[in-house]
Amino acid sequence: MRQDQTSTVPVVISGAGPAGLTAAIMLARYGVASLLVEQRDDLSTLPRATGVSTRTMELLRSWGVEDQVRAGEMDVRFASWLTETLASPTGVAEPIGYPTREQAAAVSPAAPAAVPQDHLEAVLDAQLRTYPTAQVRFGTELVDFDQDDEGVTTVLRDLATGATSLVRSWFLVAADGAHSTIRTALGIRMDGPDHLEEIISVLFRAPLGRVLGDRRYGIYLITHPEASGVFVPSGNHDRWIYGFGWQPDHERLEEYTPARLTRLIRTGAGMPDLQPELLRVGAFSFAAQLAERYRQGRTFLVGDAAHRISPRGGTGMNTAIHDGYNLGWKLAWVLRGWSEEELLDTYEAERRPAGARNVARSATESHRDVGQYLADDLGGRIGHAWVGRGSARVSTIDLLGPGLTLLTGPAGTRWRGLAATVETAVPIDVQILDGPAADAVGIAGHGAVLVRPDGHAVAGWSEAAGGAAADLSKAVRRTTGLGVSRSELVAHGAV
Repeated sequence: MRQDQTSTVPVVISGAGPAGLTAAIMLARYGVASLLVEQRDDLSTLPRATGVSTRTMELLRSWGVEDQVRAGEMDVRFASWLTETLASPTGVAEPIGYPTREQAAAVSPAAPAAVPQDHLEAVLDAQLRTYPTAQVRFGTELVDFDQDDEGVTTVLRDLATGATSLVRSWFLVAADGAHSTIRTALGIRMDGPDHLEEIISVLFRAPLGRVLGDRRYGIYLITHPEASGVFVPSGNHDRWIYGFGWQPDHERLEEYTPARLTRLIRTGAGMPDLQPELLRVGAFSFAAQLAERYRQGRTFLVGDAAHRISPRGGTGMNTAIHDGYNLGWKLAWVLRGWSEEELLDTYEAERRPAGARNVARSATESHRDVGQYLADDLGGRIGHAWVGRGSARVSTIDLLGPGLTLLTGPAGTRWRGLAATVETAVPIDVQILDGPAADAVGIAGHGAVLVRPDGHAVAGWSEAAGGAAADLSKAVRRTTGLGVSRSELVAHGAV
């Protein structure tokens, strides 16, 4: 094997999907260098998922790219429409669990969006490339890796030239998809059913809007006996997906010729003269599977490498993004010396239950309880309330810094001085809230709450009484692991 180059980088990330891009962005935001490699020559051009959840939009808002994402937003309702054909004047709307803008506004500064995944990935890629510490290599395959107590050595191959290179890193992130070669090499088992449904998916362009009128939904369930399936709007330029079940054990994909697919689309649309432009035809299986573990040594699984979530409920892409976010800031804390490596143990502890929940739900039916969906999506972060007025108005969520944030009410100004006495490598930002905002995050009187960058509260106090400075120091040490024994971390639920 010809090895043309050897280099070092703190983190290698394999896979430029939503999870890998998110992890790389989080590292870059902390000034931590990473190398993101992807076998494809470019980003995917497939729309795939279209539902961007409330919490995901909060993260995008914090990165300053919410407007760029919404530039690709489709004007649809987060509901399904059950009808015989698209042209049928009657049908039944059914909830799919996503909140309306009004429902989201009660608990968040953001709202969900219907945005094709390829548009979202392009925004994430463009954002990542604004950071000088981020390296991105498309057309590059991770062909082998080996890890030890000190780091990971990966072998990369440039698919255009065949040249190979060695890269040494502290950590490896496997964001290489549902059929992850890294997960397979580690011998990590996937638990749960595969082949729940077999689907043929047709990406095409056609002016279907002319028969829909104001019936604009995120998914259309077609009951016509000769073309039962789903139509999914996948962009603002007449781009659609038509999906339907098939039997791969008894059929071949080649049997679905352009003429046959055109007939099916015409029948399902109820438009006999339609001339769809077929862009791509593929087949895939629904699965509901979870990796038995999310970490082995210095290698972490994120996104589809960690969980295969069926499209039901629209949680797969969002779960992947939340994985990348959670792991990204924790790796950054460790690599910047803000935390001990024990913090990384919390990645699986926090993200695997979320993956298990969404995997299980997707095996049966879509989310229908908006309240439960929102609670799960927001993941227990602090409450949202607006602070300030006019152009200076921000959410309590917007106030969270890259390190720890100490939130206190208007009567708790003493906490600023107490925070300054804490000896720690991690920054502690103190934010004084007005009364309503303090109430929203559970602060009363002279109290305060200590919050991680993801909005999770790690400690709270009712007042800045004697001993508060020592208690604050202990809470910081428990969170970061610096100066605290592992037994203490376990006792306080940090690992």
